[in-house]
Amino acid sequence: MFLRTERSLKEFYHLYPVVSILTIINFSIWLLINLPLGNISNIIVNVGIGHNLLVSQGEIWRLFTPIFLHLTLTHVLFNSFSLVIFGPALERMLGKSKFLAIYLITGIVGNIGTYVINPLSLTPHLGASGAIYGLLGLYLYMVVFRKDLMRPTDAQIVIIILVIGLIMTFIGAGINRAAHVFGGIGGFALGPLLFGRSNSSNTVHFGT
Repeated sequence: MFLRTERSLKEFYHLYPVVSILTIINFSIWLLINLPLGNISNIIVNVGIGHNLLVSQGEIWRLFTPIFLHLTLTHVLFNSFSLVIFGPALERMLGKSKFLAIYLITGIVGNIGTYVINPLSLTPHLGASGAIYGLLGLYLYMVVFRKDLMRPTDAQIVIIILVIGLIMTFIGAGINRAAHVFGGIGGFALGPLLFGRSNSSNTVHFGT
């Protein structure tokens, strides 16, 4: 399923620099938060974590910074693994700049959705899940409107992953459901700008 065939980390970095750098940033910030480095971890979390009430008071950067924050090893591993699996094909198709823009925009859209649902919420939130679901939303657009861009087996995999992801979103505990849903909607909505609806001979080959 979306197998990677790169022979080394160096080759992966060379082929997919944006995915690689985002993954490095995720783990680097996670380390800074969890290593015993005095007040650094508290500063990073307190300044960067998503907090709707503080956003309503003008701390707009909190719609962006939570994308790179993860508190637990499980959280950073899951989101980074998802990025490594789903990101390379899109980075190759879109190019580095567009792929980075899509990742950040959908992550921000997920956080905006979280804010709109409950702007006075005191519950903090963080993580790259909105951006990950943004990538999945973009894949879903291709499945629906640009079947020529991926093989039927890959389209089936996308649908299965999305169904499982949505089920886990709504039955799991401690999950920012709004970020998942709005991030996915954001990715789907950006599909027409990136791919249109016309047919082409280009095909996404996952795992190559």
